[in-house]
Amino acid sequence: MSVLLDNKAQWLTNVRRIASPNFDDRPQGIDISLLVLHGISLPPGEFGTPCIEQLFCNALDPDAHPYFREISELKVSAHLLIDRKGEIVQFVPFHKRAWHAGASEFNGRENCNDFSIGIELEGADDVDYETAQYETLVQVIKELQRAWPGLSAENIRGHCHIAPGRKTDPGPAFDWDRLYSMLM
Repeated sequence: MSVLLDNKAQWLTNVRRIASPNFDDRPQGIDISLLVLHGISLPPGEFGTPCIEQLFCNALDPDAHPYFREISELKVSAHLLIDRKGEIVQFVPFHKRAWHAGASEFNGRENCNDFSIGIELEGADDVDYETAQYETLVQVIKELQRAWPGLSAENIRGHCHIAPGRKTDPGPAFDWDRLYSMLM
């Protein structure tokens, strides 16, 4: 699968699109200069469910799982989700601000949502990510770097790096060395 950015629409081509209502405009004059990688599974530790999409679209049934009662009212999103098979779902166009980082800071700048793109990887902190996910992620990053050269390796971080003590994802199971070597 070839991943290309439609510069005008700010959506990737050849991916599934599900429009999330959880986004808004970025502040004027802000350039995209950070890529934030996340890890998510819903219910926790379970893969291949429709629950992540439901969460990002405010349609998660709080009675479907005990954990969902805690999170069903959250208004969150990411620009992309890469599932365990390496398939991509895009929820928010890149020029808009997705609500993925929460309270966060990178290089002295707070509110990382303002200047970042958020990519969720279906996974868990203690479960190895799939080869297909790394392969797709590298394709996506290279395409995003063509549009935003500021998304260098130094500006690719985990949620754990921009919200330490509050977030742990994508977790110790994510192989940063593997990602960086694949990007070379």
